[in-house]
Amino acid sequence: MLILEKLKGGGFVNRSDLINKVKERFPTLPPKDLDAVVREIFDSMKDALVAGDRIELRGFGTFEVRTRDPRKGRNPRTGEKLRLTKRKVPFFRAGKELKEIINHG
Repeated sequence: MLILEKLKGGGFVNRSDLINKVKERFPTLPPKDLDAVVREIFDSMKDALVAGDRIELRGFGTFEVRTRDPRKGRNPRTGEKLRLTKRKVPFFRAGKELKEIINHG
């Protein structure tokens, strides 16, 4: 998979790295267009999650928003007890194919 290849010089991938990998695969596309495509993909994903939709990328994984109930917490620096309010958090679950690639190279 294009995105899952380990990039030289680091163990993480940022937006520029993604654009460069797509550029290698499609060298005739202008860099400005590649940037616009990558931005549009991420913006569409953000918009879908904000709207409460679930995103499923077959072979990669699923993104969704989950709700955390209010709970008691603690400030790790001061030990002060806190009351955490109800909130929404993004959640990712890796797909079967991604798990297999990670575990078996």
